[in-house]
Amino acid sequence: MINKNDSGTQSDNVGKIALSIKGTCVRNMESSRGNTIANQFVIDTAEGKIFQSYNSIIAFRNYAEGKIILDCKKWDYSVTTGKYRNQFLGENKAETLKKIKSGEYILADLN
Repeated sequence: MINKNDSGTQSDNVGKIALSIKGTCVRNMESSRGNTIANQFVIDTAEGKIFQSYNSIIAFRNYAEGKIILDCKKWDYSVTTGKYRNQFLGENKAETLKKIKSGEYILADLN
């Protein structure tokens, strides 16, 4: 059930939800051989691309600003997460670490 709140009516809230969903596409990542990879997803939204590993958001690439935001706790969670994070970012871990250190990549709590 959607309730009214101080900021708007029930229909306003439904409209906001619909706008955030519109244009969203979820797909599995693919291996170098073109095989679908279970539990590794790229989510395309109106604001940018998200890399999700299992139930955790690992990285977000903002379209408007071109900024990369990595989850501060899970960006380097496992070898598998790292492999597909590298694929998503188009670089290796050393390059990612360098960009974190320089401030080019932002660490934040995405989960």
